[in-house]
Amino acid sequence: MGTRTDAALAVLALAAFVGLAVLADVSLSPFFLLGGGIATIAFELLATREYDTVRRYWDRRSVQIGSLVAAIGGAVVGTRIAPVVILSLCCGATMTYLAVLALVRAGIVPPLQRWW
Repeated sequence: MGTRTDAALAVLALAAFVGLAVLADVSLSPFFLLGGGIATIAFELLATREYDTVRRYWDRRSVQIGSLVAAIGGAVVGTRIAPVVILSLCCGATMTYLAVLALVRAGIVPPLQRWW
């Protein structure tokens, strides 16, 4: 497990979110895209405080698949309730996470376990 698996799951989620946005004919909101990005950075900052514990749970295949299913399922439900808000938040969060992974992989940002 690791960065590649995390990136693959994030790409799958992003593809589902974009697909839902296309199906629902939704224009994403820059405000909520930014909000999703900020939420991702905040979550990563919190999660890295207990990096080993979080990684131990996240490395379980059931947790990864369950999280992916929950994210996509939540986006499907959210698309029926508030499509612009939900899909913008989901896309912003996922794109930010992929950007963080790319920056770590390129050596521009230190690995997440060393953020604190």
